[in-house]
Amino acid sequence: MAHVDVTGLTHRLTDGRVLFDDVSFRVGEGVTAGLVGPNGAGKTTLLRLIAGELRPSAGTVATSGGIGVMRQFTGPGRVRDLLLGVAPARIRATTSALATAEAALADDEASQLAYATALAEHVDAGAYDIEVVWDTCTTTALGLPYDRAADRPLDTLSGGEQKRLALAALLRGPDELLLLDEPDNYLDVPAKQWLEERLAASTKTILLVSHDRQLLAAASDRILAVENRDVWVHGDGYATFPAARNRRVAEMDDKRKRWEDEHRRLRVMVNTLRQTAARNDAVSSAYRAARTRLDRFEEAGPPRRPPREQNVRMRLSGGRTGKRALTCEQVALTGLTRPFDLHVWFGERIGVLGGNGSGKSRFLHLLAGQHVPHTGTFGLGARVAPGLFAQTHVRPDLHGRRVADIVMTDAALVRNDAMAALARYEIAAEGQQTYETLSGGQQARLQILLLELAGATLLLLDEPTDNLDLASAEALQAGLAGFTGTVVAITHDRWFAGELDRHLYFGQDGRVTEVDRPVWT
Repeated sequence: MAHVDVTGLTHRLTDGRVLFDDVSFRVGEGVTAGLVGPNGAGKTTLLRLIAGELRPSAGTVATSGGIGVMRQFTGPGRVRDLLLGVAPARIRATTSALATAEAALADDEASQLAYATALAEHVDAGAYDIEVVWDTCTTTALGLPYDRAADRPLDTLSGGEQKRLALAALLRGPDELLLLDEPDNYLDVPAKQWLEERLAASTKTILLVSHDRQLLAAASDRILAVENRDVWVHGDGYATFPAARNRRVAEMDDKRKRWEDEHRRLRVMVNTLRQTAARNDAVSSAYRAARTRLDRFEEAGPPRRPPREQNVRMRLSGGRTGKRALTCEQVALTGLTRPFDLHVWFGERIGVLGGNGSGKSRFLHLLAGQHVPHTGTFGLGARVAPGLFAQTHVRPDLHGRRVADIVMTDAALVRNDAMAALARYEIAAEGQQTYETLSGGQQARLQILLLELAGATLLLLDEPTDNLDLASAEALQAGLAGFTGTVVAITHDRWFAGELDRHLYFGQDGRVTEVDRPVWT
């Protein structure tokens, strides 16, 4: 079994900002703890500190048991790379050493001995045993045994298929402490329900970041709230967390006000005694005692401020277009769907539903003008300008660029206007960071801001709420309510889907049909 013990943790970012200040908490053996908090509060960084990938500025992080990590985004490569990425650290090390020894293998005795040693260590680490686990995972998730699935490129799998494959490997694997960063992203609803059941049944110690309230309620024993440079533990599940947080904020606000009232009282008293002591030596001792009391009070410092409530304001304006926004005539995505027709009118909000791998993302990429093998025809209406929100946030055009520069250059804004726009999306403080250093939620907000500033009149949104915290998701809903234009959105968010007008369902049999209500199976 495994546990996590964090004591006096302080961590500064590379620019000197304090992300965590004297944080302490413990997660016991067999507990599933949900990490919640605003985008950019430090949830991913906290997981990296626990995993040992980062060193804190002060304090200690102690863990027991092997650590398995699922990152928020998967990288490029093949199925074998994905599975190796979530394998125990020793297996990753011996795999690398074996590959090096194999590349250097020759007829000389030294290279052959090195290869034999590397192979023996690889076997001893359990590498071939874990391939049995991987075989079960690929067979369940992809319908292929591991030896046939290993070299399959990851870009041929949907985001949900990649996530489920990695989750299955971690939950079946030997590591006893799992750090899962938004594991439910890209999962369809049946897969989310599968994950809820597996997490609830697991005996491993699990820390998971999620914004899915239903998953948190179903699977979490504890809630770790990451906000205001602090982490506090709610010792119950998510169902009682919002009320507990409201009480905590009210108590913090009350303590802060009482401290400020006492501070003002002590300062007035000291000032009065100082003036009196200047005329009467008899009160000098009383003045010195009051001065000492004030100094000690100020040295102890005020209680923490209550966390500031977010105020994300999205102004998705759009613009008038032709009456018919989109027309599809016998469109079929090669190898994925049967031919289907679709007519979308100006102002409609269309939900695109269906299981992972059914072709939904490919459909949005086709509408965005990207090359997607297909038959049939589709056309956009007059003045329809599409704007795509990418599900995986992979944006080579933004990589390596500073956030403020992106907005100034791509939207042709002067610096003050760019910073004002970033402030509305609460990412002005990250203006000098590069795109890839933002949290997933901050990347999502920046993508939406760029769609706003580009004046897109057809929003093609691929799982837009996946990485957004609750306040940002609500801001997106409000922004879409005021948007003059048409929306086509892929979603597995049960709350978000209820706000859409019509729903297009991509079935696993290749049929694409319109349904009058959200369908998840």
